[in-house]
Amino acid sequence: MTFKEDFLQLVWKYQYFQKAKLRTVNGDELKIIQVGFHNQSEGPDFRDSVVVIDGVIFHGHVEVHRLASEWKQHAHGGNPAYNSVVLHVVWENDMDVLRNDGTPMPTLELKGLIFLDIWRNYERMLDYKSDLPCAYGLKEAPGIVRFSALEKALVERLQEKSALILEILRSTTDDWEETAYRWLFVCFGFKTNSQAMGELATLVPYKILQKHRDQLPILEAILMGQAGLLPMESDEPYVQHLIREYDFYKKKYNWESPMKRQHWTFMGVRPGNFPTVRIAQLSAILSNAPNLLQSVMQDSHDFASFRKLLKVKPSDYWKYHYSFGKPSERQASSGISSMVLELLVINYVTPLWFAYGRYFEEPDWQERCFDLLQEVSTENNHIIRRFQSHGWAAENAFDSQGMIGLFKNYCQPKKCLQCKIAQSLIKSESK
Repeated sequence: MTFKEDFLQLVWKYQYFQKAKLRTVNGDELKIIQVGFHNQSEGPDFRDSVVVIDGVIFHGHVEVHRLASEWKQHAHGGNPAYNSVVLHVVWENDMDVLRNDGTPMPTLELKGLIFLDIWRNYERMLDYKSDLPCAYGLKEAPGIVRFSALEKALVERLQEKSALILEILRSTTDDWEETAYRWLFVCFGFKTNSQAMGELATLVPYKILQKHRDQLPILEAILMGQAGLLPMESDEPYVQHLIREYDFYKKKYNWESPMKRQHWTFMGVRPGNFPTVRIAQLSAILSNAPNLLQSVMQDSHDFASFRKLLKVKPSDYWKYHYSFGKPSERQASSGISSMVLELLVINYVTPLWFAYGRYFEEPDWQERCFDLLQEVSTENNHIIRRFQSHGWAAENAFDSQGMIGLFKNYCQPKKCLQCKIAQSLIKSESK
């Protein structure tokens, strides 16, 4: 059967092979004292291993390959990071490997030694034609294993999102207020318009909007104008007022190059998600929060407080408009919906908390993220429904975000053997 190197790494890590009377390919007696620590970055696969070869104790690293010849293919011989390898573990020793000094590299060949039930469990997973390769055994995995896998995937997902925030922070010269403001705009773009929203935030510094936060029409005028979404003229009094206000502030702040309408995506977007509606809602949030960063980081601790901060109503014009011009025949918007509010807590608040904790090395923010996500309802998308159809239902956003992380980072790229659930299902009964 075919298998990848990560399968052999798993076999070595958990010692899923016969160890009685072990010998190297050169016939030297081999005893394993310490497997070593699995290295997920560059360098040997296992660090700080301890083995006894022909009565001599060796401290160093272990490198794992399917074929011994891959040592040469991967150019390990010329890499100083591999000078401390004390054992080469391979499936098949198809060629002799030498150290840099010309002496033979101690090599363990695993062919014929791996436990039979390990092969069977691994084949069962590989043969399952599903985008959830371990779906057949999800119910068999212990609850504590599934929780541990979810938590790990959730942390990794928060790390990915927080890395984007820290990149914004670097671009603002470590200005957390401006960063929180720009990240809010990115999240309000909801994938389709996130890039354009981020660009708009860079065109209008947060400090300028703070000066006018008690005048909602001015906030709308500035943001709509810089977004390139204000019409040149209008017969609607409110829009006429916005045009005049924007012309004034454009001259005051010497703005020369606003965005254009083609920067924004309207086609295929539900009217409630139109950029005009979202910018109106953003204006209301900024008008409602005296200090955005303080409101998110200090004044709000639970879902109820974020509901108060984010669930605001835009100006009356947007009750019957989705964009400038023709009014809607029915009420267009009564404010931010509960579903959008929950998505903002998931995608805006918790990554910002996590990034803040990483930056200041305060791990308590991670626990705050976990607590908050457990207050938020689970998402309902094709990934969550996949897990649910196989008997694993998400109870809250902690679960659903973890499932999304599992699916995207492990299931889709078929990195099953790095997942604790798959490791549990493959676990040998022979040990």
